Amino acid sequence: MYSRSSEPVRFERDCAVVMVPQGEQVTLPAGSVGYITQALGGSYTVFVEGNLFRIHGRDADAIGKEPPEPLELPEGADDEAVERLVWQQLRTCFDPEIPINVVELGLVYEAAVKHRDDGQRTVEVRMTLTAPACGMGDILVDDVRSKLEMIPTVAEADVELVFDPPWNRNMMSEAARLETGML
Repeated sequence: MYSRSSEPVRFERDCAVVMVPQGEQVTLPAGSVGYITQALGGSYTVFVEGNLFRIHGRDADAIGKEPPEPLELPEGADDEAVERLVWQQLRTCFDPEIPINVVELGLVYEAAVKHRDDGQRTVEVRMTLTAPACGMGDILVDDVRSKLEMIPTVAEADVELVFDPPWNRNMMSEAARLETGML
Protein backbone atom coordinates (compact mmCIF):
# COMPACT_ATOMS: atom_id res chain seq x y z
CA MET A 1 0.00 0.00 0.00
CA TYR A 2 1.34 3.45 -0.90
CA SER A 3 -0.09 6.53 0.71
CA ARG A 4 0.38 9.83 -1.09
CA SER A 5 -2.01 11.53 1.30
CA SER A 6 -1.10 12.73 4.74
CA GLU A 7 -3.17 10.49 6.99
CA PRO A 8 -3.05 11.84 10.55
CA VAL A 9 -1.78 9.50 13.28
CA ARG A 10 -1.33 9.61 17.03
CA PHE A 11 1.20 7.33 18.69
CA GLU A 12 -0.65 5.08 21.11
CA ARG A 13 2.56 3.96 22.81
CA ASP A 14 6.26 4.81 22.88
CA CYS A 15 7.77 3.57 19.63
CA ALA A 16 11.32 3.01 18.38
CA VAL A 17 11.70 4.75 15.01
CA VAL A 18 14.48 5.73 12.62
CA MET A 19 15.06 9.32 11.52
CA VAL A 20 15.02 9.81 7.75
CA PRO A 21 17.48 10.31 6.12
CA GLN A 22 19.98 10.42 9.02
CA GLY A 23 19.35 6.81 10.03
CA GLU A 24 19.51 7.64 13.75
CA GLN A 25 17.32 5.49 16.00
CA VAL A 26 15.12 7.40 18.44
CA THR A 27 11.93 6.81 20.41
CA LEU A 28 8.78 8.80 19.76
CA PRO A 29 6.67 9.02 22.91
CA ALA A 30 3.03 8.02 23.22
CA GLY A 31 0.81 10.96 22.33
CA SER A 32 3.07 12.21 19.49
CA VAL A 33 1.00 13.39 16.54
CA GLY A 34 2.01 13.26 12.90
CA TYR A 35 1.07 12.26 9.38
CA ILE A 36 1.79 9.13 7.34
CA THR A 37 3.62 10.21 4.20
CA GLN A 38 4.42 6.72 2.88
CA ALA A 39 3.00 3.30 3.69
CA LEU A 40 4.82 0.65 1.68
CA GLY A 41 6.05 -2.88 2.27
CA GLY A 42 4.58 -3.02 5.76
CA SER A 43 6.64 -0.03 6.96
CA TYR A 44 5.50 3.53 7.47
CA THR A 45 7.17 6.89 7.00
CA VAL A 46 5.63 9.54 9.23
CA PHE A 47 6.12 13.29 9.49
CA VAL A 48 6.26 14.42 13.14
CA GLU A 49 7.32 17.88 14.33
CA GLY A 50 9.22 18.76 11.16
CA ASN A 51 11.05 15.43 10.80
CA LEU A 52 10.50 12.19 8.90
CA PHE A 53 10.64 8.87 10.76
CA ARG A 54 10.41 5.26 9.59
CA ILE A 55 8.30 2.84 11.63
CA HIS A 56 9.00 -0.88 11.24
CA GLY A 57 5.95 -2.98 10.37
CA ARG A 58 6.17 -4.94 13.63
CA ASP A 59 5.45 -1.62 15.41
CA ALA A 60 2.45 -0.70 13.24
CA ASP A 61 0.15 -1.01 16.27
CA ALA A 62 1.82 2.08 17.76
CA ILE A 63 -0.01 4.16 15.14
CA GLY A 64 -3.19 2.07 15.07
CA LYS A 65 -2.25 -0.08 12.08
CA GLU A 66 -2.10 -3.87 11.74
CA PRO A 67 1.35 -5.51 11.62
CA PRO A 68 2.00 -7.62 8.50
CA GLU A 69 0.77 -11.22 8.45
CA PRO A 70 3.40 -13.92 9.08
CA LEU A 71 4.82 -15.51 5.94
CA GLU A 72 3.84 -19.05 5.03
CA LEU A 73 5.70 -21.63 3.00
CA PRO A 74 4.27 -25.03 2.02
CA GLU A 75 5.78 -27.92 3.97
CA GLY A 76 8.68 -29.48 2.08
CA ALA A 77 9.11 -26.40 -0.14
CA ASP A 78 12.22 -26.58 -2.29
CA ASP A 79 14.92 -23.93 -2.68
CA GLU A 80 13.20 -22.57 -5.80
CA ALA A 81 10.01 -21.85 -3.83
CA VAL A 82 12.08 -20.16 -1.11
CA GLU A 83 13.91 -18.09 -3.73
CA ARG A 84 10.56 -16.88 -5.15
CA LEU A 85 9.56 -15.81 -1.63
CA VAL A 86 12.96 -14.11 -1.19
CA TRP A 87 12.35 -11.94 -4.26
CA GLN A 88 8.77 -11.29 -3.11
CA GLN A 89 10.10 -10.10 0.25
CA LEU A 90 12.80 -7.95 -1.39
CA ARG A 91 10.01 -6.18 -3.26
CA THR A 92 8.59 -5.11 0.13
CA CYS A 93 11.77 -3.18 1.02
CA PHE A 94 11.55 0.53 0.24
CA ASP A 95 13.73 3.54 0.76
CA PRO A 96 11.65 5.67 3.16
CA GLU A 97 11.94 8.64 0.80
CA ILE A 98 11.33 6.89 -2.54
CA PRO A 99 8.09 4.98 -3.24
CA ILE A 100 9.90 2.30 -5.27
CA ASN A 101 11.16 -1.03 -3.93
CA VAL A 102 14.86 -1.95 -3.88
CA VAL A 103 14.43 -4.53 -6.68
CA GLU A 104 12.80 -2.08 -9.11
CA LEU A 105 15.40 0.55 -8.15
CA GLY A 106 18.08 -1.91 -9.28
CA LEU A 107 19.77 -1.98 -5.87
CA VAL A 108 19.80 -5.79 -5.51
CA TYR A 109 22.67 -7.30 -7.49
CA GLU A 110 22.30 -10.88 -6.26
CA ALA A 111 20.15 -13.01 -3.95
CA ALA A 112 21.14 -16.66 -3.51
CA VAL A 113 19.49 -19.32 -1.36
CA LYS A 114 21.92 -21.78 0.24
CA HIS A 115 20.74 -25.03 1.79
CA ARG A 116 22.30 -25.86 5.15
CA ASP A 117 23.04 -29.29 6.63
CA ASP A 118 20.46 -28.75 9.39
CA GLY A 119 17.62 -28.35 6.85
CA GLN A 120 17.50 -24.58 7.27
CA ARG A 121 18.59 -22.08 4.65
CA THR A 122 20.81 -19.03 4.41
CA VAL A 123 20.11 -16.22 1.96
CA GLU A 124 23.08 -14.25 0.65
CA VAL A 125 22.29 -10.83 -0.81
CA ARG A 126 24.60 -8.35 -2.51
CA MET A 127 23.05 -4.92 -2.83
CA THR A 128 24.00 -1.29 -3.21
CA LEU A 129 22.59 2.18 -2.54
CA THR A 130 21.63 4.98 -4.91
CA ALA A 131 24.42 7.04 -3.30
CA PRO A 132 27.36 5.73 -1.21
CA ALA A 133 26.78 8.40 1.46
CA CYS A 134 23.09 7.55 1.90
CA GLY A 135 22.29 7.80 5.60
CA MET A 136 19.65 5.09 5.26
CA GLY A 137 22.12 2.39 4.11
CA ASP A 138 22.27 0.52 7.41
CA ILE A 139 18.51 0.83 7.81
CA LEU A 140 17.83 -0.59 4.34
CA VAL A 141 20.27 -3.46 4.96
CA ASP A 142 18.55 -4.21 8.28
CA ASP A 143 15.13 -4.05 6.61
CA VAL A 144 16.24 -6.52 3.91
CA ARG A 145 17.80 -8.84 6.51
CA SER A 146 14.83 -8.82 8.87
CA LYS A 147 12.27 -9.36 6.09
CA LEU A 148 14.24 -12.27 4.62
CA GLU A 149 14.64 -13.85 8.05
CA MET A 150 10.82 -13.83 8.36
CA ILE A 151 10.70 -16.52 5.67
CA PRO A 152 10.10 -19.98 7.14
CA THR A 153 13.26 -22.16 6.94
CA VAL A 154 15.54 -19.12 6.50
CA ALA A 155 17.81 -19.14 9.54
CA GLU A 156 20.03 -16.28 8.41
CA ALA A 157 20.21 -13.57 5.77
CA ASP A 158 23.69 -12.29 5.01
CA VAL A 159 23.28 -8.88 3.36
CA GLU A 160 26.44 -7.36 1.93
CA LEU A 161 26.48 -3.70 0.90
CA VAL A 162 28.70 -3.20 -2.16
CA PHE A 163 29.49 -0.21 -4.35
CA ASP A 164 31.02 -1.96 -7.34
CA PRO A 165 29.56 -1.62 -9.84
CA PRO A 166 28.28 1.80 -8.78
CA TRP A 167 24.54 2.25 -9.06
CA ASN A 168 23.14 4.39 -11.86
CA ARG A 169 19.62 5.11 -13.03
CA ASN A 170 19.96 2.67 -15.94
CA MET A 171 19.81 -0.15 -13.35
CA MET A 172 16.22 0.83 -12.53
CA SER A 173 13.36 -1.05 -14.12
CA GLU A 174 11.50 0.79 -16.86
CA ALA A 175 8.51 1.14 -14.53
CA ALA A 176 10.71 2.70 -11.83
CA ARG A 177 12.26 5.15 -14.30
CA LEU A 178 8.77 6.09 -15.47
CA GLU A 179 7.53 6.52 -11.87
CA THR A 180 10.44 8.81 -10.97
CA GLY A 181 10.55 10.64 -14.30
CA MET A 182 14.11 9.38 -14.95
CA LEU A 183 13.58 8.17 -18.52
